[in-house]
Amino acid sequence: ADAAGSARGKVGPAEKFLQSTIDQNLRIAESVFSQDIQGQTIELDVVSVLEPDITLRADLSTIRMLPWSSAPTATVICDAYEDSGRESDLTSRQVLKSIIEQFQTRDLRAVVAPEFEFYLAEQHRDPQVPLARPRTSSGAEESGRQTYGIDILSEYSALIDQIYTYARTLDVEIDVLTHEAGPGQFEINIKHGDPLWVADQTFMFKRLARRAAAEKGKTITFMAKPLAHEPGNAMHIHQSIYHIDSGDNLFVDKEGKDSTSLYHYIGGLQKYIPAVLPMFAPYINSYRRFIRAEFAPVTTHWGRENRTVGLRIPSSNASNKRVENRVIGADANPYLAIAATLACGLLGLNHQLQPSREMTRSAYEANSMLLPEHLLQALANMKKSKALTEVFSPRFLKLYGGLKYAEYKDFMNTITPWGREHLLHYV
Repeated sequence: ADAAGSARGKVGPAEKFLQSTIDQNLRIAESVFSQDIQGQTIELDVVSVLEPDITLRADLSTIRMLPWSSAPTATVICDAYEDSGRESDLTSRQVLKSIIEQFQTRDLRAVVAPEFEFYLAEQHRDPQVPLARPRTSSGAEESGRQTYGIDILSEYSALIDQIYTYARTLDVEIDVLTHEAGPGQFEINIKHGDPLWVADQTFMFKRLARRAAAEKGKTITFMAKPLAHEPGNAMHIHQSIYHIDSGDNLFVDKEGKDSTSLYHYIGGLQKYIPAVLPMFAPYINSYRRFIRAEFAPVTTHWGRENRTVGLRIPSSNASNKRVENRVIGADANPYLAIAATLACGLLGLNHQLQPSREMTRSAYEANSMLLPEHLLQALANMKKSKALTEVFSPRFLKLYGGLKYAEYKDFMNTITPWGREHLLHYV
């Protein structure tokens, strides 16, 4: 996965792959990790302008058969290593692995579970035209809000069945699927587990879902805000922390009540979400999702069974006590999103940070602890946060920030239909 979470790599004969795995000589240009969402290489002094190669080492636990290939074809996720033998700190998968290792040094392990949303639409080819609502089996466009609708799911049974079939072949463990509020909007849950395994699962799900939709003549999008006046696509990440030796949940004490560590973890999330927000909301479009009373948080307040806050504590038994981060968008790179939310919590534990008081009313009424309103503000927060260098490689932070700023500048060079409609003839 590149910085955006898109799949990058090579295709070759099985024999070549097997030999290169033995010889450890499968190579790719390091500049692949300095590509923006358009695939353009952004020149930063983090990556050499000479574009040297790095070595790819296959994680053979991830090898799977591709169900949509006409000939027997496998796919495998790789890690990148520099010639020194050190794993590259520029890859999003390694960023997550580094955070996992930092938890392990404290005898802790994380368990996470993502639930994320996406829209289905008719095939979309023209970027100047809005998404067309998907047509149901009757031929009519889906209309109204079908939140948790059961019968509407049968209208998409062929596509849903194809997604589940592909998921089984790729060992992607889907939990449940529901219809959300938007027209053609769905939510899918990935089974909880080790953060790296879950990130791999999410990465593969996006690939298989796009393929299945295309085969059924539909477009699927994880864009944070693909439709005006409709809810955006989130990726809520539930997270629990356990002691490795005892297996006890860090978030509860011996009596099963909320522990001080839970509050420290929440305190870390509250303090550092504004700094890691570019990893949760990586594009200008991402910030259009944060609208009051539209199923998305606008603050970093926390609360129990409160879906208006950014950080929710769901009802559960003691062993499953967890924090749900509701800030993250479905457009986020899953490796970076999981790494960043765990990193915030880890900083809270390391520095024993205290959270705000619990929000017991609607957080949409609050005017405190507001999320940054745009990408530039979030990037500025990330750049000035010295604490992030305690948990992230400074080299990676510089590269990622540079990529996001380059994408912002490219957007500012684009004249939008809004400007032509409202400004062209009137200012």
